[in-house]
Amino acid sequence: MHKEVIKHPVLQQMIDKGNVPLSLATRGAGMVFVSGLPPVDLKTGELVRGDIEAQTRASLNAVKAVLGEAGSSLDKVLKCTVFAVNAGQFDRVNAIYAEFFPKDPPARTFVTVGSWPWPFDIEIEAVALT
Repeated sequence: MHKEVIKHPVLQQMIDKGNVPLSLATRGAGMVFVSGLPPVDLKTGELVRGDIEAQTRASLNAVKAVLGEAGSSLDKVLKCTVFAVNAGQFDRVNAIYAEFFPKDPPARTFVTVGSWPWPFDIEIEAVALT
């Protein structure tokens, strides 16, 4: 078995531009590990600004896109971790999250964080089967 690095054309440019030492995702042993992804517009590679609903949707779309590049999908996600700057947005995040995982959602942890070096309020990571 070996580790395979997964790339997404637009998201990889964002990572490269930010000079961040990480892989968007890695695949091995029948699993995919998606790094925490902020709300990124998949067409432009720019951060999505706006309310937590828009940011949550963009972050989950990024996770979905990277999973697709890895040969997986949202329905194969075993675990997500949601990192948000405001626990008061829990219900609003859940409303959008439920749209992406309408049935049998994966295990999940919701963690509040202080801040990031860039202007966004949420980041979501996932572990999935291939």
